[in-house]
Amino acid sequence: MLELSKTPSKSSATMEAVEATGQPNDDRALAQLGYAAELPRNMSMLSILGLSFAIMSVPLGISTTWYISLTDGQSVTALYGWILVSLVSLCTAASMAEICAVYPTAGGVYYWSAILSTRSWAPLVSWIDGWLGLVGNWTAALSINFSGAQVILSAITLWNEDYVPNPWQTVLTFWALTFVCVLLNLAGTKVLDKLNQICVYWTVASVIIIMITLLTMADEKRTAEFVFAHYDASAAGWPNGWAFFVGLLQGAYTLIGYGMVASMCEEVPNPERTVPRGLVLSVLAAGITGLVYMIPILFVLPDVKTLLSVANGQPIGLIFKTVTGSASGGFGLLFLLLGILLFAGTGAITAASRFTFAFARDKAIPGHHIWSRVNKRLDVPLWALILTAIVNALLSCIYFGSSAAFNSFTVSVIRGRRDMGNSPFSLGKFGLLINLICITWIGFSIIIFCMPVALPVTASTMNYASVVFAGFASISVAWYVAYGRKHFHGPPVLTAGISLSRVLSEEVA
Repeated sequence: MLELSKTPSKSSATMEAVEATGQPNDDRALAQLGYAAELPRNMSMLSILGLSFAIMSVPLGISTTWYISLTDGQSVTALYGWILVSLVSLCTAASMAEICAVYPTAGGVYYWSAILSTRSWAPLVSWIDGWLGLVGNWTAALSINFSGAQVILSAITLWNEDYVPNPWQTVLTFWALTFVCVLLNLAGTKVLDKLNQICVYWTVASVIIIMITLLTMADEKRTAEFVFAHYDASAAGWPNGWAFFVGLLQGAYTLIGYGMVASMCEEVPNPERTVPRGLVLSVLAAGITGLVYMIPILFVLPDVKTLLSVANGQPIGLIFKTVTGSASGGFGLLFLLLGILLFAGTGAITAASRFTFAFARDKAIPGHHIWSRVNKRLDVPLWALILTAIVNALLSCIYFGSSAAFNSFTVSVIRGRRDMGNSPFSLGKFGLLINLICITWIGFSIIIFCMPVALPVTASTMNYASVVFAGFASISVAWYVAYGRKHFHGPPVLTAGISLSRVLSEEVA
């Protein structure tokens, strides 16, 4: 028998307060995980599906990364690389959903790894995963809005093909886009709920319109052999086989960020079912949407060398212009992508700010007492939102892989998946296999996320992901040495002396 700590704690005090006031079951469940409910539960199942779908922003993500697959293998890399990444992403989403169903908190992978780890290792493991997750959330939002800014400016090339935006023009456009996304977040979760739902319909409609327009207006079409069997990695500089794997970056850059919706668990009713289902369904929908969007473009693809020589590095505008035969027609299709961009950028800022709030709530970020505040008038973590925007404004456009999830799955597998049998979203007998696929993929993706798209490498084509990782790792280590090793003990439920079975079944083991 394990005994509860006799010293009053935040976690136990929270549970007693909730029990005394008779708050809803969702808030009682959250209290058992160590936290008081501070955010309104205004978001629906469709909203969570839309948010995850928006963050991946499949048509936009594929459009802004065409240069990768065109460089590293063309049709075979684009098409089969997308299918491969979609399948492993679905496995990853299912693994995350299974854990999320047991521990539905805004901390996501940070909280899961702490609870699933042993008591002695929990603080360090959760600290590492928390910082990896924090940086991953920040840079995911950064990447979406920065690539969006590039797409916005690429519209000018429809009328002036020689136009190349100056760095300051791109940065200012990015800042303006980020500011708009922050303003939409300040409108509150009720507005965000509607936006996320609209995103689903807008994206589906956009894909259908673009598909029909391209296939009906194209004067020349590629053969089925080109679409389904053509492989040419001569522009990459990598060996042929390895170029295919580097080309997986197109799918990997797009189908990532869906795990960020776990940070919305404290803003939906029945989060143990709503969020896991939304997470898995969004990835499944994204994979199918990507194929429907990609195949028509491959059938009408203009000359690849011409596309790769586009001055601004964004060939999608030229594809649309060439097929429709006019700059205005190309802009009309590009406008549909810009709508998706607005949903994606807003959703990414939302999820990143919630993770920032959750991590600061456990005192793991310098200035945590500021970033963990919830503005009661707006019902949003205002300061976490501001911090997310500031970090985005300061960082360069480098996307970061979700390596934090790797540790959560690994800990769960090493400890025999002992807590997953109680999950409302259990993977059953296939759970171990799916978890192992995730671990293998994420470990491999960490490598390719640091790879340049082509050789030789110059200062402008270098992938600086490792530099950003090293920078934030230094901040994390310094803060841990100065503060964390003495004051950080992981989520409050661990310091309350409550056994894992109490969290799962409200019983003291």
